[in-house]
Parts: sequence; structure tokens; C-alpha cells
Amino acid sequence: MKLLIGADFVPTNTNSELFKNANTEELLGKKLKDVLDSADYRIFNLETPLTDSVTPIAKCGPCLRADTATVAGIKGIGADFLTLANNHIMDQGVQGLYSTTQALQSAGIAYAGVGDTLTEASVPHIVTVEGIKIGIYCCVEHEFTIVTEKNPGANPYDPLVSFDAVRDLREKCDYLIVLYHGGKEYCRYPSPGVRRMCQKFVDCGADIVICQHTHCIGCEEDYAGKKIVYGQGNFLFDHSAKEEWQTSLLVECDVTEGKMSIAYHPLQKTGNLVRLAEDAAAERIMNDFYTRSQELRSDEMWRKRYREFALKSYEQLLFRANGKVNQSFFFRVMNRLFGGRWVKWYLNACYDRQAKLVLRNTVESESWRELLIEAINATSNMD
Repeated sequence: MKLLIGADFVPTNTNSELFKNANTEELLGKKLKDVLDSADYRIFNLETPLTDSVTPIAKCGPCLRADTATVAGIKGIGADFLTLANNHIMDQGVQGLYSTTQALQSAGIAYAGVGDTLTEASVPHIVTVEGIKIGIYCCVEHEFTIVTEKNPGANPYDPLVSFDAVRDLREKCDYLIVLYHGGKEYCRYPSPGVRRMCQKFVDCGADIVICQHTHCIGCEEDYAGKKIVYGQGNFLFDHSAKEEWQTSLLVECDVTEGKMSIAYHPLQKTGNLVRLAEDAAAERIMNDFYTRSQELRSDEMWRKRYREFALKSYEQLLFRANGKVNQSFFFRVMNRLFGGRWVKWYLNACYDRQAKLVLRNTVESESWRELLIEAINATSNMD
């Protein structure tokens, strides 16, 4: 039994017509299409609602949307199952979610990771392929799309719930896949928290854990005889010219004589399309992937790489904590006049050592963090 797991994909304005016309050979190229056609089952993450109505929710970050007619191309690519547990599935509100599930049902494409209640959203997908029962558990880190007591949405990762759900699923299937939508965008190494979580999923019975969402290829880890993939990149998402968006991995799971083996197919974007990477490009993608994976085996090197990314993100992180000031016209003008130095001056003035300690305590302490979220929701009608 051969199973393929692709990463995030979104029909965008640049290739929407190709999706609507199910022109999959142009979208994928013949070689990649042949790889997908050779599989017994294909899994992807649909990173957008499918709806013809524009009803964006209030959030930070872009609100994505694709026409319902693009489901023809999704079906044509060969998607058998889609995880909807991601940070964009509620971008067009409840109507966008219902429109998506209706379109997928009409196309005969299975999905999981969303629901009207937490109980519904947490239901895993179980499918029998070539006589082998596969269980798929989908969850997402807490952003604007998670299901609440009042609103439908995506299944959130919750250590008090998710690990038990995987243990229960283990009893019902031969092989178990966990798809976790989380991690920091553009970071090629897992955070300590994400790494502990993924290893715990393996401890609870997962045969493979795959982290999506980061928009870049990360690294892999062999843990307790199982595989963890920290970042696949995007399968087909024509949204950014960033270097990280240009490559991705298609994960192949082969089950032979009662054993699962893992292989990778490197991919690269070509304009608004995706192709199977070949020759030098394929070698470079995989060499970089395995180099990072080797670094992950060294606790000192892995923590060094993650800290380097954190330091590079330092000003952005403080700006996020700052709120509205960094969006003001005055701030943008002053920063341009001073060639970017205004940013550093402002942050140094606002965040002395004591201020940083207060900020750290607010986000690190579970009680403070939970109280802050409750207060924000109560004052902005977000919940």
C-alpha cells in the first residue's frame, strides 16, 4: 500500500482557472502527476475555504478564499482526503466553512478536523486501503479558526485532549498518522515545545507525525522507531516570492509485510505551478533537508539554530506585543525618515529590562496568558 501526503495548497487568482478546468497536468506536470497517480491514497491540507461569497472574519493576517468551482482541480489532482484543521479554514466565517464541506462532499472528497462542536471537530478519519486500516488525526495550534463553545471551527491541539484521542485511535487502526498544523512560519527547526509534543504523539501511538503550516521544508527525526517531519513546505500555494515558498516535500508512506517505510519526493514551484524537482535541484533540496536533520540530532546545534531564528524575529515579536502603534502613519513616516533606526530607538525606549520581564511573565504564565485572552475576547467580541 502506497500513501502520499502533500502539504498546504490553495487555488489562487493566478491558477484558479486551471483548477476550475481540472487542468491537472499543467498544474503538476506529467512526472509529478504520474507520482500521484501511482499512489493508493492521497492526503493534502486545504489551506483555504471554498466559497463564492466574500465574508472575511476579523483577524490579523490575510483572509484567504477560493471559488467553489476550483474543487474540480482538487479532485483532479487526486485528493482522497483533506485535513481542514488549519489557521485559514474559517477565514470567510461559518458560511465559508459550510460551503467548503458541502463542495467536498459533492466531489466525494473525505475530510476531517472541523465541526460544529469540539466533539465533531476532533473526530479522526479512518479509511481502509488495500485491506490496511489507516487512522488520521488532525489538529491545529490556537489561532482564529478553532472551534469554540459558540462557533464551529477547527480542532485545536489540546494536551489534555489530543494525546488521549490518539491513544483511542491507536486501538482502531493498523497505522496512525498525525497531521499537526502549527509551528512558526519560515522556521526550519522545531521549537522545544513542538518537538516535545510530536514525540508525545509518537509515545501515544502515532506511526508518523507531520507538521504543516510553516511554508518551508524543515527537518526530520527518527524517534522511538517512528518518523516525525517538522515542516513540508507548500504543495501548491502561489502567494509569495520568498525563497522558503519555492520548494516542498511530498511524503510517501509504503506499507509492505507489516512495516511502514518513509520516502520523500522533492518539489519546486515554477511560477504559479508545481513540478517534481529533478537532478541538481532535487539533490540540493534533499541535501539541505538531511543536513538540518543531522543538526537536529545535536541538542546544542538545534537549540542554537532555533535561537538564531528567535533573535532574527526579535523586533517583529516586540511589535506584535506593541499593538496599534507600529501601524500608525506617523510611525511609518518616522521610520522611513530615519532609515529604519526609528524602530530600534522606539523598541529600546519601550522595552527596558523590566518591561521585557513583565512581557515574558504575561505570555509565559498560563494564568496570565489565559486571563489576557479572555479579556481581549470580552472587549472585542471575538469569541
